[in-house]
Amino acid sequence: MPVVTFSYDDLISLIGKEVSLETLMDRVPQLGADVHSYDEGTREMSIEFFPDRPDLYSVEGAARALRTFLGYESGLTRYQVEDSDVVLNLDESIKEVRPYMVAGVVEDITITDAFIRSLMEMQEKLHLTMGRKRSKVSIGIHDMDRVTPPFTYKAVEPGSVSFVPLGKTESMDLREILQRHEKGVDYAYILDGKERYPLLVDSRGEVLSFPPIINGVLTTVTEETKNVFLDVTGTDLSAISGALNIVATSMAERGGRIKRVKLQGTQQGMTPDLEPREWMLDVAATNALLGMELDAEGMAKALAKMGFEAAPAGEQVRVLAPAWRLDLIHPVDLMEDVAKGHGYENFGKSLPTQQTFGSELLVNKAADVARQLMVGYGYMEATTLTLSSVKDQFEKMRLPQGEVVEVLNPISEDHTCLRVSLLPSLMLVLRRNKHRDLPQRLFEVGDVMRGIKRRRYLAGVSISARASFTEVKSLVESIMRDLSVRCVIQPSSTGTYLEGRGADVMVNGACIGSFGEIHPQVIVDFELGYPIAAFELDLEAMTEGKLERVA
Repeated sequence: MPVVTFSYDDLISLIGKEVSLETLMDRVPQLGADVHSYDEGTREMSIEFFPDRPDLYSVEGAARALRTFLGYESGLTRYQVEDSDVVLNLDESIKEVRPYMVAGVVEDITITDAFIRSLMEMQEKLHLTMGRKRSKVSIGIHDMDRVTPPFTYKAVEPGSVSFVPLGKTESMDLREILQRHEKGVDYAYILDGKERYPLLVDSRGEVLSFPPIINGVLTTVTEETKNVFLDVTGTDLSAISGALNIVATSMAERGGRIKRVKLQGTQQGMTPDLEPREWMLDVAATNALLGMELDAEGMAKALAKMGFEAAPAGEQVRVLAPAWRLDLIHPVDLMEDVAKGHGYENFGKSLPTQQTFGSELLVNKAADVARQLMVGYGYMEATTLTLSSVKDQFEKMRLPQGEVVEVLNPISEDHTCLRVSLLPSLMLVLRRNKHRDLPQRLFEVGDVMRGIKRRRYLAGVSISARASFTEVKSLVESIMRDLSVRCVIQPSSTGTYLEGRGADVMVNGACIGSFGEIHPQVIVDFELGYPIAAFELDLEAMTEGKLERVA
């Protein structure tokens, strides 16, 4: 999860009230975060926030949230937004390249070293998380006084425009930037296959930005900067609008005045748009979910502590949510904030009213026995993430893509879905340890998602120059024997294994797993260089068949 580092004194200054370190340490976790560390020498603290709250990725956003949560203010923070005479023209040529841009102006700001550090960290965190490494959202911050509006966002030929990018002293065209500039090399993949590249210029043709790659050195923000122009480009209009709101309001927390920019061309309107979003929250449904007995008035007070404007409306609560709260996609998100505002410490506790006796699930017994068996066979246990990617789960394993549970807003391209198999995760562990001595034998007992159902699987891999079908066949037969499960072995048709060296494990006519020698292409795709024997079994299917003995 994102960790934001800032000065404790800077935080207190932005809150506007003296808050003891002990109070912060106690209350911050109740807000849905965790105090990662505090350095008594530098008085710097690091707070780990959940990925769903990008508005807290800066000391300014954290201060705003803490002001209401600690009771120094109540309700929705409102910022005065004025119209400006700045115009942004969006050319038709940009549609097929990077189609959306929003912009804003923040005037009369005082740039300090702490502010610049906060801006850079916030920009980096937003690019990494909601921006998906800039492919979905990228943010540009410019010294407004160095350029002349109106601005134009357009697509140009890679060799037709040159400018001096940030961090360099020589002029480069767009193609050279992708080949020679550090940021260009890192993010060139975003523009793969594009014949023209996006560019933001002013009325004199001066380059502000080559999004999503790099800004021009001309508009570098320094401690002398007083007025800032913000641009946010991307592939999702809602996401870039939210990012603009977060950055603009963070600057307003430092005393800046927000002004709107007029969009013309492929987009129309004025941005940023800080109008709050209206929600209606059902009181009965909220109480049922949280196990509370609050009335509408109590829920409104709890939401006010979380930075919302809320008022009772019969059996519902009318809620106005800030434009920077991008995590709100369902009423249950507001219900969670009711719980936080009410205070988890106020939920109370009660003892069970009935005496019951629990027993271990059969699949858990089987999993424990399987672990003991695998350790006895000379395998080392690994525990990996249940999040994976479609590429790892299917493409690299030479399998046709099947049904997966996808993550709506993944924080990285490596964690876009819930895994359907344990083997890709174990292959990744082997790849990270390929510098170590062979043989390596690993196993994992873990959950996978088959369709919409969670299943408990057992998988193992063995990599060495002598890894073979015979080795893994003997292992699987031993596992099935020791778990007292009768099975039939038959040839496998999966592309993961070498043809003629893979097999399916059948129990009562159903396939509950497979094993064999991994196909050379799979080995190459995972950047490995030795034969691998592997297996994977559905422990849940075994226990559903009523094992004769699991002890």
